[in-house]
Amino acid sequence: MAAGAGPTRGGKTLESVWDYPLPPEVEASPAHAQVVLNGFVIADSSATLRVVQTGLAPAYYFPPEDVRSAYLRPNGVHTHCSYRGRASYFDVVVGDREVKSGAWTYRDPNPGFEQLADRIAYYPGRMDVCLLDGQPVRAEAEDVTGGWISANILGLSRGYPRVWDRSEDT
Repeated sequence: MAAGAGPTRGGKTLESVWDYPLPPEVEASPAHAQVVLNGFVIADSSATLRVVQTGLAPAYYFPPEDVRSAYLRPNGVHTHCSYRGRASYFDVVVGDREVKSGAWTYRDPNPGFEQLADRIAYYPGRMDVCLLDGQPVRAEAEDVTGGWISANILGLSRGYPRVWDRSEDT
């Protein structure tokens, strides 16, 4: 893990976003990740990859076989990340709910990020709930990078306040 071994909370190692690398790195996640929209589990995997980057909560990328692709509609929106490359976005449509640009993928990522090719990432603040090992995650303010803030993430991050354990307040 990018943060290394250290203190724990709820059996999970605490990670400071300031211990994450820059440039960012891709790593396997040991967590069981799920995405729920309009009451349906639309992505469910124990084989996600996450991108960790200094100052940001990790973004989780699902393998295509663990995503209900019928709920994804390419929308022609693209952005560019200087590290990962050109992202292509999807509207996520489940029943009568439509979330514009709620998910994205890198079809042909930049060198060093090839593992992300065709994996799907979701903005947690735009879904009903995103879960890591059954625990809901929070989205950063404005949900601009798609980072998943779990209970073991510490430190300042762009766009959201510091998360801390009360035991640090002494």
